[in-house]
Amino acid sequence: MALPFFYITSYNPGQQQISLDEDTSRHIVQVLRMKAGEQLNLTDGKGHLLLCEIAAGHKKHCEVLVREAEYQAAKTRSVAVGISIIKSASRFEWFLEKATEIGVTEIIPLVCQRTEKERFRHDRMNAICISAMLQSQQAWLPVLREPVPFAAVLDETKFSGQFIAHCEEGPKNPLARQQQHGSTVILVGPEGDFTSAEIELALQKGFMPVSLGDTRLRTETAGVVAATLLCLV
Repeated sequence: MALPFFYITSYNPGQQQISLDEDTSRHIVQVLRMKAGEQLNLTDGKGHLLLCEIAAGHKKHCEVLVREAEYQAAKTRSVAVGISIIKSASRFEWFLEKATEIGVTEIIPLVCQRTEKERFRHDRMNAICISAMLQSQQAWLPVLREPVPFAAVLDETKFSGQFIAHCEEGPKNPLARQQQHGSTVILVGPEGDFTSAEIELALQKGFMPVSLGDTRLRTETAGVVAATLLCLV
């Protein structure tokens, strides 16, 4: 049976003892009823995977000893999904969960001309990513950015592959057939799609228009399909 897996905000290589925060401590001691001597896994979401043993099972500040420390290197290919915020928070949360499980490295919430909701609870959304990382037994947490204007993303220069998925007529290449890049970003629009002006601006900035299939997808579904094609295919 797999050991319980928990998140810590930071880890210093060589550190031998860690005091866990109150929420994690309570879950370990009161929910799982774990006791001194039992083992668990920790990760800081930055590649460190720690096998630990409970030294003191206090419900507010559980102390653990690091027995083994492993570093998992980051993936050689990074994938960022820039996706419009949508009205339904639960649907956006579903996207965050699945994109994290799939293994994207960065999620960029976009504010587009047709974005209907701009309120974004970053702390809650990041907690969903953490939970999905732990559930899928990964040691890397995707970077969840604060919402950014659509035009601002177009000016970033760190991505070698740049794609935009939109629903307007015109030439598009299937994303599944595109050449893999060391770093890739794909943009997914809001309910109602990107505006013609936004699409044109992206094309001027060197973004390649791509299709995600033969059917029209919801924003969150399109984001998951794009993540799957770029990370797993």
